[in-house]
Amino acid sequence: MLSAVIKAISYYLPEKTLSNEQLCAIFPNLIPDDIVKMTGIKKRHISAPDEIASDIAYAAGEQFFEEHPIEKAAIDFLIFISDALDYKGPTTACILQDRLGLPKTAGVLDSLAGCAGFVYGLSMAKALIESRQAKNVLLLTADMPTKVVHPEDYELRMIFSDGGAATLVSASENESGIGDFVFGTDGSGAKNLMTHYSGARQPITKEWLEKHKDADGMKHGMMKMNGSEIFIFTLKVVLPMVKELLQKAKMEMGDIDLFVFHQANGFLLNVLRRKMKIPEEKFYVYLENCGNTVSASIPIALKEAMKEGKAKKGDKILLASFGIGYSWAGTIITL
Repeated sequence: MLSAVIKAISYYLPEKTLSNEQLCAIFPNLIPDDIVKMTGIKKRHISAPDEIASDIAYAAGEQFFEEHPIEKAAIDFLIFISDALDYKGPTTACILQDRLGLPKTAGVLDSLAGCAGFVYGLSMAKALIESRQAKNVLLLTADMPTKVVHPEDYELRMIFSDGGAATLVSASENESGIGDFVFGTDGSGAKNLMTHYSGARQPITKEWLEKHKDADGMKHGMMKMNGSEIFIFTLKVVLPMVKELLQKAKMEMGDIDLFVFHQANGFLLNVLRRKMKIPEEKFYVYLENCGNTVSASIPIALKEAMKEGKAKKGDKILLASFGIGYSWAGTIITL
């Protein structure tokens, strides 16, 4: 039976970092150790002024081909997941196909799905492969949230980091691979996490640029988050999603070798883990040195879990993503 399998992952983080100590120098009311307790984060990565999401995705893609023995000619579909596309048109995936030197016979598409983006991307890759439309899908996830966070918004600056990942999903006749999915959407919560002045509904104006001239005009828009509402939403949807995933797979919690959730922040993840009574050793967190990288957070965490030997060949891993929209998505994969 043909299955879609995650074959390899690479990732890229911008060179510049913002440590807790540096953040506290900007906001003297903050204390480095308190930031760690609240978020689980010690530093985050900041893209260069002229570095945008597609540059981050390109760097992750190049890193992938350096690290793994697959020819670019073997890629027959490229999916780019990001909330920060280059243009309204053409698709940024077209530009990345050319920059990465992928075949002209490859199909491409862009998708905006925020923090749920990686799992949504896996579902697209699985559909392409299991319908025999593709054999090797390169899934690029990259975001630059630090460019839409106002310099004076210390709550968001504590959490968000720029970064990107490249994940190869391939066809296999004898591996279990990516399982069924659970999706959910509640657009009534869209206002609680939104990047304002970033599209056709709220186009950038001269007044906006002038108002925020001390923050480089906030020319990519500005993220606003109602943290308490996001917290309530997450607790409301993630637990039922995990339960439904297990039911679909005819599995129990104890059958899962590792849980890898969207790396939102340490406090929220710990609350989720405790509510679901997941043992700490089965719940992987990778936030300390890279923060919340939005759509790239799960593949980055997966890669690190594999490097540490906590995610091994044949393991059953439950992935759960949730965020802006509101949107959520989950699946169980076999490595």
